[in-house]
Amino acid sequence: MEYSGFDKNFSLHGKVAMVTGAAQGIGRAIAELFAEKGADIVLVDMQDAHETAKVVEGFGRDSLVVKADLTRGEDIQNIVDTSIGKFGRIDILSNTAGVVFLDDAENLSEQAWDTTIAVNLKAVFMLAQAVGKEMIRAKSGKIINMASQASVIALDNHVAYCASKAAVVAVTKNLALEWGQFNITVNAISPTVVLTELGKKAWAGEVGENMKKLIPIGRFGVPEEIAAVALFLASDAANLITGENLIVDGGYSIK
Repeated sequence: MEYSGFDKNFSLHGKVAMVTGAAQGIGRAIAELFAEKGADIVLVDMQDAHETAKVVEGFGRDSLVVKADLTRGEDIQNIVDTSIGKFGRIDILSNTAGVVFLDDAENLSEQAWDTTIAVNLKAVFMLAQAVGKEMIRAKSGKIINMASQASVIALDNHVAYCASKAAVVAVTKNLALEWGQFNITVNAISPTVVLTELGKKAWAGEVGENMKKLIPIGRFGVPEEIAAVALFLASDAANLITGENLIVDGGYSIK
């Protein structure tokens, strides 16, 4: 395919984007920015995402709210079937939903390990696989998987989380390798601590101040910054980028 230029306004006009974890945090910020840039949005979450849908519709875009458990294969297929039934296609997938259970390696429970792998890794692959089949038929698509700085660096009490996010990067690279021939790009984003509601609570007080001292830029991220990176990867400006893990951590992992 020849290079033909791209919209420097990073428009997603006419696109259909599916965003998981869309009820809050990074997922919500991505869904709202994608809608602002012209995309119709499939909002996937275990929680009620109708507040996000109101914002999406406020930008004049259409939305579909799907409440689902991403660890269940039947739920994943229902998400895809329902989305195709309404919009006819899926142009962009933002695999944003995730969980974290913190404990030292010698005491981490089997349940915490299994849940982390099921949500952060298995669900990411299974949804990418199901959506990817639609993109292969269309011979076009963008998949963005949410990893973490924990994908490239060890973090105390994060053994399951680090393992799951490193594996997300490996899956991203493999999908990019296999699906490039179908004009599908697959990339990962690896943020530092992001000040979602959960992030604000987890990193409040002294623990947060100590962590910020280890970040060259000296602060945590906000959801809108990660959404901006996702917008770039979802846009035509990133058509030549695939199989990459874009680290957005203020320099934390360069030391």
